[in-house]
Amino acid sequence: MFVIWVVGVISIATLAGSALPATYQGKNDMTALVRGNNAFAFDLYGKLREGNGNLFFSPYSISTALAMTYAGAREQTAAEMAKTLHFAVDQEHLPSAYQSLLAAVNGKGKPRSFQLYTANALWGQKGYYFQPDFLKLTQDYYGGSLREVDFRNATEQARQIINRWVEEQTNNKIQELLKPGAVQPTTPLVLTNAIYFKAAWMEEFWEAATKPEAFHLTAEKEAKVPMMHKTEACNFLDDSEFQMLALPYERHQLSLLVLLPKKVDGLADLEKSLSAEKLEGWLPKMKSYQVEISLPKFKMTASFELKDVLSALGMPMAFSPRADFTGITTTPPGIMIGQVIHKAYVDVNEKGTEAAAATAVVALPKGVPAQPPLRAVFRADHPFVFAIRDNQTGSILFLGRVTNPQG
Repeated sequence: MFVIWVVGVISIATLAGSALPATYQGKNDMTALVRGNNAFAFDLYGKLREGNGNLFFSPYSISTALAMTYAGAREQTAAEMAKTLHFAVDQEHLPSAYQSLLAAVNGKGKPRSFQLYTANALWGQKGYYFQPDFLKLTQDYYGGSLREVDFRNATEQARQIINRWVEEQTNNKIQELLKPGAVQPTTPLVLTNAIYFKAAWMEEFWEAATKPEAFHLTAEKEAKVPMMHKTEACNFLDDSEFQMLALPYERHQLSLLVLLPKKVDGLADLEKSLSAEKLEGWLPKMKSYQVEISLPKFKMTASFELKDVLSALGMPMAFSPRADFTGITTTPPGIMIGQVIHKAYVDVNEKGTEAAAATAVVALPKGVPAQPPLRAVFRADHPFVFAIRDNQTGSILFLGRVTNPQG
């Protein structure tokens, strides 16, 4: 079975080794935000790895969509969200920190050899009252302008409008983010984030060298998969329990990190040890090697609803009638989060990597029941963990695992 989790843009290299203060201000805000996002990423990984089958997610996308929602949270609802999402920057300064992070992710308007961009949008019921300060904040700091739709009288049309926006922002890789029934006539607001990434390898794999080879699904079971091959100078770490490879994309601005347990059945133990702090400690230990690389091709799309996972991680109030989002609207009876829907895509092949993800935070009026959730020698020939890293900012764009490249 093939399992991948994809994690959004989260900095590792900029993290300091010392304990993080409760809040940061000024130039350190983005560093604190990134560090908190990393911690949330691995918390979420820890929950989702307990499932079976294909999983693939972008915590960057999830964090950003929820950060816009958090801007309107108050009292205990805000406290739970901040703790769960590891927002180490206080509520007042978080939007500015995110503005800096979004600018860095989008390249500050400078030409780049790869494609990486992210976008936000708010979709509000026509005529519904939203706090002007909230709308200004999401527009000014997140680039998330309010777009009026008519959930009440044209629910299906509104759903299709949002889905088309997501498709446009992700080069059509994320389709049908909101399935029928995901929004209702009573829906007042949907907050969305989308991210798209595409880059070529620094040195491409030779397609003629790709051939079917054994991939060990378990110690007893294997499958034939297309395995790519090349030899390249890469940063590499040989630990007692695993190997870690940093495979560079063009101009070394990004890398694919692959963490391969030495035991065929060692993935579960490696996953248990994963954390932002551990990865932060491993990265400086990597050294340049001439590495004979064998890596399977893989492609997948996955989607899921995160209400239960986020509640279990510590923010149940946001999904309950006790939620306080008066910073978004004071229109009776108030709103709560009904669903957090996420979908992601990745394709790793001889030429490079393409990945995309999108998140929708769907609000509901309080008292309206939510609909049920929508359901050196380095040979990676057994389950492994991988990540895509932006070397310029130290940001991890995606994080995942492969247990079966063919699904």
